Amino acid sequence: MSNSSRRALYWAPRALSILYILFLSMFALDVFGEGRGFWQTLVALAMHLIPSFVLIVALVLAWRWEWIGTAFYAGAAALYLVWLLLRPSPPPAMKLLWFATIAGPALLVAALFFANWLKRQELHARA
Repeated sequence: MSNSSRRALYWAPRALSILYILFLSMFALDVFGEGRGFWQTLVALAMHLIPSFVLIVALVLAWRWEWIGTAFYAGAAALYLVWLLLRPSPPPAMKLLWFATIAGPALLVAALFFANWLKRQELHARA
């Protein structure tokens, strides 16, 4: 494995995880349009950002131990799928779009952390 491909494989799940956290955090911005007071908006924003905070903790742990990133991101995608399948309201096509948008990137990050874990010795070798 070349040095540049090692670097790309090492940084890809970490960078995509940061982008994914930022993407999910954008959904919390809807609290500003609800016409609440300052403190109510602040509490609502904090509650909406709980998934982002959990993902940040997972990323910090996965930075060192890639298997944690693999398990966490795959588990998060599975939990989202279960939650989505239990929702009665949206049509199946909408559920598929939601799954691809929210859980798809999580599965990609999990797969990249898994590849990191498998190639751990090679990625951390100093050339």
